[in-house]
Amino acid sequence: MLAGWHDAGDIIMIEQMPILGGYTGGVEETAICDVASSIATFALFNGDIHLDGPIHIRWGVTSSRETMQVAAHAAAALDYNTDLLLGNQFYTMAGPCTEMCLLETAAQAIVDTASGRELLSGVASNKGTVQDKTTALESRIMGEASMAACGMAISDVNKIVDNILAQYEHQYLNPPQSKRFQDCYDVNDLVPSEEYLSVYDRTLETLSECGIDF
Repeated sequence: MLAGWHDAGDIIMIEQMPILGGYTGGVEETAICDVASSIATFALFNGDIHLDGPIHIRWGVTSSRETMQVAAHAAAALDYNTDLLLGNQFYTMAGPCTEMCLLETAAQAIVDTASGRELLSGVASNKGTVQDKTTALESRIMGEASMAACGMAISDVNKIVDNILAQYEHQYLNPPQSKRFQDCYDVNDLVPSEEYLSVYDRTLETLSECGIDF
């Protein structure tokens, strides 16, 4: 497949999602695996972009404290030592029309931006496992949080992300009830409902209290 795509002149993005708590073990070991598989995208497969996404073996998300540690250290190491194009995928525990989903997304966007990734990909809300559970507002907060984090000192980023994690990581066992796209968007005009806009505005306030300025 790769040979055919290269022959056709395609731009090739290769994704891998190391499982934290799986065969590679904990944070440090998974970060080593992450760096190795990122390099393999370019060295073995001649890819153009590497798309990451460490997944927590218990929670099935990329937005946990541990998986963001893996993603951040892997990206920072690669960004410091190479000029490779790096991306990251977003899988949140909560779904649309919940503050938790937006907070998870913002936290990961801030981490990815501060650690030097060029591309953010998402959002696969509700762990990407439920039909109709993704909307454009999750992608919007991903972009807004990324832009707000640009140029921030790592020490400040760590404090902010700690504050955001404290808002949602205790809810993993019982995430809030989310809504389907067609239940929180006008499907004809493709605009979010007043309810979801209200949730979005509350999330921005929460994030501001956590220390990030929009």
